[in-house]
Amino acid sequence: MAHIALYRSWRPQTFADVVGQAHVVRTLQNALKENRLSHAYLFNGPRGTGKTTLARLLAKAVNCERGPAVEPCNECDACRRIAEGSVIDVLEIDAASNRGVDEIRDLRDKTKYSPTEVRRKVYIIDEVHMLTTEAFNALLKTLEEPPEHVMFILATTEPHKLPATIISRCQRFDFRRVSTEEQTDWLERICRTEGFVADRDALQYIAKLSEGGMRDAVSLLDQISSYSDERITYQTVVTITGGISSEQFGHLARAVLERNIGRCLKLVEEMAQEGKSADKCMESLMVYFRDLLMIRMVPKSEAVTDRILHVEEFRKVSEGFPSDELFRVIETLNHYQTEMKYSAQPQTLFEVALMKLCTAPQAPAPQGAAELSSAGRDEIRELSRKVALLEQQISKLRETGAAAISSEASTGHTPAASIVSSPVRTSSSSSGASSGVRKRIKLEPFLQSRDSELLKQALLKWSQVLAMVKERKITVHAWLIDGEPVGYDEDTVLLAFKSSMHRETTEKPANKQLIEQAMSEILGHPVRLATVMMKEWKEADAEAKEAPPEILQLEPEDPSQEAEWVSEAIRMFGPDLVKIKEE
Repeated sequence: MAHIALYRSWRPQTFADVVGQAHVVRTLQNALKENRLSHAYLFNGPRGTGKTTLARLLAKAVNCERGPAVEPCNECDACRRIAEGSVIDVLEIDAASNRGVDEIRDLRDKTKYSPTEVRRKVYIIDEVHMLTTEAFNALLKTLEEPPEHVMFILATTEPHKLPATIISRCQRFDFRRVSTEEQTDWLERICRTEGFVADRDALQYIAKLSEGGMRDAVSLLDQISSYSDERITYQTVVTITGGISSEQFGHLARAVLERNIGRCLKLVEEMAQEGKSADKCMESLMVYFRDLLMIRMVPKSEAVTDRILHVEEFRKVSEGFPSDELFRVIETLNHYQTEMKYSAQPQTLFEVALMKLCTAPQAPAPQGAAELSSAGRDEIRELSRKVALLEQQISKLRETGAAAISSEASTGHTPAASIVSSPVRTSSSSSGASSGVRKRIKLEPFLQSRDSELLKQALLKWSQVLAMVKERKITVHAWLIDGEPVGYDEDTVLLAFKSSMHRETTEKPANKQLIEQAMSEILGHPVRLATVMMKEWKEADAEAKEAPPEILQLEPEDPSQEAEWVSEAIRMFGPDLVKIKEE
């Protein structure tokens, strides 16, 4: 298939050929019909949407020998020469390379003279936002009081950079992105005329890549047509443009759904072998999961049908993901994509993100609740009753404090609340002994390790840990320096913070992971991080020194009576939230 310069040959020659800007075309044609043309227009919108093309058409329409007319004839000498760019009265200026005040002053001086070849002088200034402040000031006077024979057409992709004084003196038109459907139809028309054979899904993918720019879509088709010898297929377009097909992301999404880490890593490696960058893969994967979420939330909206090429394929994948899990996946990918910007190993972070998704707890399928059997509903009611009972007993414990524990222990019945350790004081009315026991039990291992060799080693190397954290992420270092190592139990270092804000920021998963990695590398073995407020630590330290040692080693009076409550509490709250407090 011979290479054809499609963009030039398919540049619109009439207003009817302009794709996707019907609202602008209609307004301009009405103005031409009623001879109510403005002296200055501002065309703004995304790149490749037809701003300068429409400006040239307007210049031909106002100067057509058979007009002004709603359509240029493209046959008269004026239309043909304007299309060729050989009319000195129709001047197109690139403001990016002619942005100074001298160029604009020269232009302003030339506007004083009447046109020599056509009816009106037309100045098309492309990327007008690139002009300097002085150049805008020089242009302003001409826009305020232009000669009758002059028309200005300003085109820009960033109208917010234009002074308000310039915008207020122009008739403004906002160009919109061309929809995927309109672009696909136009590309099909080009293919039929030029003799190309192309699959519709391939043209849809080209339109999607152009992001609403008709010029980019035609240029891509031009490039791909010169590569393909027989038929333009979806896979051909993906290969040439260096993209990643939705099928590959579908395999990756299913691997995440199945919690298959090995499969995920293999797919990532295949993408890397194909030359795909990790950050682009991360971005595309996040967009893929965004599309899955759209399928679940608004399955028949235009945002779905216009953006997603294979809706049924996406719908099949989305059925395996509850909405809550899709939100969690997008949040996780977004977090790691942000971290990628500062990482020297982006592919490693991409792999870590997928492993995190595969190891996170899976949300239950949404249809499960609707399909509960009567036995399941009875079990839920029974569990609800038990939860209510536990809440009442916890409330009673908070009201009565240690007195409630003593009175109920004397009857031989230990409430479930007594075996759930609270991380904070329940009330100021609680006895000092009771609150002290909770605190010492929580911090006891660290209090006992104040003189351990491991803590001394951590203190000795703490400056090295801070230096490594600062090297990897200086913002985390700014929060971490407020912490002080005060305890070391097994593989956990306890940091005491003076500021609660510093402590909370350090506890964020990404920050905590970075700190733990630095500590593990400096200390030479895996280390976890725990935090406490300095005030709480000092209080616990003081109480531990004052309290008799036997208070920390109380023997249970009747273990058999506690077994049922212990089992029930673990079942309701999980083993991580339940600690045995021996009375």
